[in-house]
Amino acid sequence: MYSFYWPWVFALLPLPLLIKLLPRVKQASITTIEAPFLDDLFGQKQAQNHGRTSWLNWLPWLLLILTISRPQWIGEPIPLPVEGRDLMLAIDISGSMEQQDMMINGRAVDRLTAVKKVAGEFIERRVGDRIGLILFGENAYLQAPLTFDRETVKTLLYEAAIGLAGKSTAIGDSIGLAVKKARENEQGNRVLIVLTDGQNTAGAIEPLKAAELARAESLKVYTIGVGADQMVVNSFFGGQRTINPSSDLDEATLRRIAAITEGQYFRARDTKELEQIYVILDELEPLAEEEQFYRPTKELYFWPLAGVLMTLFFTLWLRRLQ
Repeated sequence: MYSFYWPWVFALLPLPLLIKLLPRVKQASITTIEAPFLDDLFGQKQAQNHGRTSWLNWLPWLLLILTISRPQWIGEPIPLPVEGRDLMLAIDISGSMEQQDMMINGRAVDRLTAVKKVAGEFIERRVGDRIGLILFGENAYLQAPLTFDRETVKTLLYEAAIGLAGKSTAIGDSIGLAVKKARENEQGNRVLIVLTDGQNTAGAIEPLKAAELARAESLKVYTIGVGADQMVVNSFFGGQRTINPSSDLDEATLRRIAAITEGQYFRARDTKELEQIYVILDELEPLAEEEQFYRPTKELYFWPLAGVLMTLFFTLWLRRLQ
């Protein structure tokens, strides 16, 4: 659409009339500067300039006002690119994740099922981020590269099975794999969320060494230790006893990994705590800003300016003919 950057300039249109109405100062000793175009503008020289009409006299002034108002053509809104995060999830699918010490809707479920539910909702909320998925057990595997296709990542998470990557836990290798992918995608705001219920018992790289590599690549790591502190089980002799199903969880190492990479460590003893952790992660790593737009603007002032010059040259040419 057309617009004017300074529309208030049009208030100057009657200025020649106001100047003409001002009382003249009669001082013979003062040399005055005449503006002959005003006489032309108000038709006082029509008798000497038969070839000109009133609209031609007004046209330069109108075009000049139009030039000063800065006419513009404003195009259609164009969306600006939104900067999100490269967010990689590393999920433990080792044998210990089959421990049924989590609850969903009053029903006992294994740890991986609870993680799938909560992490799936987290993925769904991360609009504007590129999401990737690493599954690790005895080995670490890239299940989904960084992508904006959140539905595919969520589907691959739901298809993960306990023991698919082996029974042991390679926390260091999962971080190392994330570091490798971070090097391939040199962008800012890179985040890794590592969720595990145990300690590093396999892999080629130690977790703290992997954390140092992550820090060198500006990869922030958040660690989550999942699993209940207490669980009542039947004893061999028919009674019941209370055990700690998370006795193998290496919280010290997980805290150290987070500290080295300027992330944080969280403890999820049940599904509710796990949900709260992912809400906190949303706050710590905010979603990308809402989509913004800009409208391309093309200046048009040079067209009326050219009209002013052409009209003045045409007026001078008419005068030379008289």
